[in-house]
Amino acid sequence: MLFNSLAFLLGFLPVALGLHGLVLRLYPARRREALLLLSFVFYGWWDPRFVPLLGLSIGANWCVARAHRATGARWLIPLAIAGNLATLGLFKYLDFLAGLVAWIPGLEIGPVGLALPLGISFFTFHHCMYLADLRAGRAPAFGLRDYALYIAFFPQVLAGPLVRWREVMHQFAETAPVAPAAFGRGLILLGLGLSKKVFLGDPLAVLVNPVFDLAAAGGTVTVAQAWQAALGFTFQIYFDFSGYTDMALGLGLMLGVVLPPNFDVPYRATSLQDFWRRWHMTLSRFLRDYLYVPLGGNRHGPRRQVLALLATMTLGGLWHGAGFTFVAWGLAHGLGLGLGLVWRRAGFVLPAAVGWLLTFAFVVATWVLFRAPDLSTALRLGEALAGGAPLGTGFSWRTLAPAAAIACLGPTALVIAGRVGPRPSVAVGLGLLFVVLLLRLGEDANYAFIYFQF
Repeated sequence: MLFNSLAFLLGFLPVALGLHGLVLRLYPARRREALLLLSFVFYGWWDPRFVPLLGLSIGANWCVARAHRATGARWLIPLAIAGNLATLGLFKYLDFLAGLVAWIPGLEIGPVGLALPLGISFFTFHHCMYLADLRAGRAPAFGLRDYALYIAFFPQVLAGPLVRWREVMHQFAETAPVAPAAFGRGLILLGLGLSKKVFLGDPLAVLVNPVFDLAAAGGTVTVAQAWQAALGFTFQIYFDFSGYTDMALGLGLMLGVVLPPNFDVPYRATSLQDFWRRWHMTLSRFLRDYLYVPLGGNRHGPRRQVLALLATMTLGGLWHGAGFTFVAWGLAHGLGLGLGLVWRRAGFVLPAAVGWLLTFAFVVATWVLFRAPDLSTALRLGEALAGGAPLGTGFSWRTLAPAAAIACLGPTALVIAGRVGPRPSVAVGLGLLFVVLLLRLGEDANYAFIYFQF
């Protein structure tokens, strides 16, 4: 069930909010059971076949956690983490690995074509975060109900944000009614996030998709088309993903749960390091704390630090998808972060404007790798970006310029929701916005959120 679907907005969401409010009023001690039921219904709406997989994943990891607490056997946790990653690999990377095996003369394995369960990358990482913290003595044991709710909570189960157990578990236990101010902020975030998706992200997809399709088919892409597609996707993925996150945070607030922010005007960054502190912030934290630091971080000299950056970002790229384009995207960012580290250690400093321009240009160029279906398409578009193609005409400034201004100048939806007070004019404006959004969703084909495929 998509957040930008009429079935969710006019069907599931009103029922979920009504049920949650009723339970809080009449049976507050059953709030967690109600949220868990709603979360499994939401997850199963898209494809009921994967509900048993989610349930089995939760049950198996909870049993491992319980066995670890009972026996102190430290080997159980690494084994469970390996099992989680193996399950992720089975569904997400089996065909990719089969393609690699086919390069070996005499060996050929056809594609298996397993359907990818929604959210498997995100709930796998949630399992891994909790188990790693449990082994380190940072996490307590939880009952099955509470652990299942942490993994399956419907606002974040499909595409994040990546939430640490200590950020939400105490909130699930609250039994007080949701404060009207918090509910109002959540409604504003829901409206702003959906607006990003409907009014900015989806129109940009109309500019981007035909150019990438043309390049993938081997057609001639002009310089103007290449820059339109590269810049268009740069802003499309921001509005699409940050819009989803705004909606997730808004839904959480409407249910009395504060989820962590995930974006902080990333295209305002003046260095690549700054970019990753602003873009997909919860993934950046995960990569830092559970990959980069265990690989040595900055504790063993600059050479080891650069290698840790390369490994972390390459694995982060592979997590996004089973393809060489994602590996190349992650490796490029690892190299960029490594060069930035060397630059800073040498004592060099760039003017902020130059740093912003270089960072933005690098991010735009590498988004081509992220979006392209294969390396040959990415190279074809890269050549056109560099001027190795006919100049062409028809650059769509009318769509790109407003998107660029909003994405780069801010403020974020979270800031707007925090500043807007409870006034009648705000309520009327928000109501009109939802009417327009619902009419737009009713007449247009909806694009799925980009990160649902990860």
